[in-house]
Amino acid sequence: MTILEKTSSSAVRPWLGVAAITASLFVFLTTELMPIGLLTPLSTSLSVSVGLAGLMVTLYGVSAGLGVPFLAAWTRRVNRRVLLSVLLAVLVLGNLITAASPSYPVVLTTRLVMGFASGVFWAIGVSMAMRLVAGRQASRAAAIVMSGISIAAVVGIPLGTYLESLTGWRTTFLIWSGLSALVFLAVAVTIPSLPSDNAVPVREVFRLPRTNVRLRLVLLTVVLFVLGHFGAYTFVRPFLEDHASATPGFITFVLMIYGVGGAAGNFVAGFTTTNRLRGSFLVGCAGLVLSLLLLLAIGDSRAGAIVSLALWGLCFGVVQLCQVTMTQRAAPETFEAAMSLNTMAYNTSIAIGALVGGVFVDHVSVASVVWFGVALTGASLLLTLSAGRNSAGATGGGVAP
Repeated sequence: MTILEKTSSSAVRPWLGVAAITASLFVFLTTELMPIGLLTPLSTSLSVSVGLAGLMVTLYGVSAGLGVPFLAAWTRRVNRRVLLSVLLAVLVLGNLITAASPSYPVVLTTRLVMGFASGVFWAIGVSMAMRLVAGRQASRAAAIVMSGISIAAVVGIPLGTYLESLTGWRTTFLIWSGLSALVFLAVAVTIPSLPSDNAVPVREVFRLPRTNVRLRLVLLTVVLFVLGHFGAYTFVRPFLEDHASATPGFITFVLMIYGVGGAAGNFVAGFTTTNRLRGSFLVGCAGLVLSLLLLLAIGDSRAGAIVSLALWGLCFGVVQLCQVTMTQRAAPETFEAAMSLNTMAYNTSIAIGALVGGVFVDHVSVASVVWFGVALTGASLLLTLSAGRNSAGATGGGVAP
């Protein structure tokens, strides 16, 4: 092999590792959110209400959120390549068990265990990708990994919905078990040894928000917009079925439109967050509020649903990348620990949002959960506005650019 070939190979391999981590995010996120696209057939098959079926998202989020600071700290000396491989193995087995589960309690228990693995991945995944490449390319690596969210929205969740319409939800989870196994192999081949480099003990993790005002503001902002977003998004299929008489095929299509919007938002935010982080978050959060209001106003038509979901996805793509960048800027020296707290806030909020949304759907109406989303995303927007650019600079507020 020539020197040029060796140089080319050494330049490519880190990005193959980044791609493997992006694929890991894809399978973790689609596994977490898959029930959203399958909520109606799942509830029918397992003989539970739609609201109760939403607990598949809730319990996954509870374990992913509450367990991650402890698990990330307790595994702080474990090589990150080994740890990611173990997490993916849990995902492979968990999806396999879900596909074969004889009852709803077994499904919930399995989802609870998988949630722990998912939470740890969110704490370590982005930082792993940033370590694989040269320092000046770290932000680009992080943006690529976060694009896995958009890929999941564009391809994963709609594909799962489509596969369910052809084969059933059990086969869908079986297929995802196979995909997780392929990602496991990709990680084993492309990612080098990565000893842990900035993880801290549990007591230090929980001390961060008390001593870091900037991080505390970020976490509160995340809690509010995630509660609102996922409280509404978890029940988007029942909403469209109820208001727009949507068929499974149309739901698959509109979720893909949402995902395309998310990909576009992630791409745009990749350029704007560097110098306009606070402004990007404000615009994205305002767009979330507007998209939900549009869904309520014109979501009873298919054209209206498409417009609303496209805007929703676009703005969520912006906000999603912003919040990770906000966390990194708030605690650059303890990013992994800060991300474990971010993951706790994020996934616990997904769980609570899905739980509260289920109560609204079962006891009020499916439209009421969209109003819940408007209220909470609006609160996140107001918090960011009230902090103000000058206040953020004075206190180290997490939303300042």
